Amino acid sequence: MRQLWEAGDFIRNLHRRMRFRKLASAPLALLRLELRGDHAECEWMARPAGTTIGGRDASTQALEDSLAVRKLLFKAMPSLSSAIFRVYRQLEPEHAELIITGTVTRDEQIGDQVCSPAMQAKLCGLHFWLQDGVLGGLQSQP
Repeated sequence: MRQLWEAGDFIRNLHRRMRFRKLASAPLALLRLELRGDHAECEWMARPAGTTIGGRDASTQALEDSLAVRKLLFKAMPSLSSAIFRVYRQLEPEHAELIITGTVTRDEQIGDQVCSPAMQAKLCGLHFWLQDGVLGGLQSQP
């Protein structure tokens, strides 16, 4: 039951925090949160590149959101030791592509000297393809 309360706190905090980010044109859309003991799987839809943010800013926002979700998840759920993240980008109404994936752990420490969101995400265990500042699609995993 405790894990259920922690999951509720995580979802409420995620919704609050992501709704008021400075570059946000839309709130973050959580697709799935699955808990298994000390492990979680979390999937969400990246914010779309709208009129206020272009491809580069949307990619930076997706990486920053991934780091923020990691922080919120481990803060709200102290019993978790790791989580698999999958972040998708909506291409068409019925089609999304995987743009960020990876396993993050609680123990991963990022030094304060690392200022690039892309490098911070890599150091956390996230995988993505970034070309000219824009996230590219990854192969979907079955």
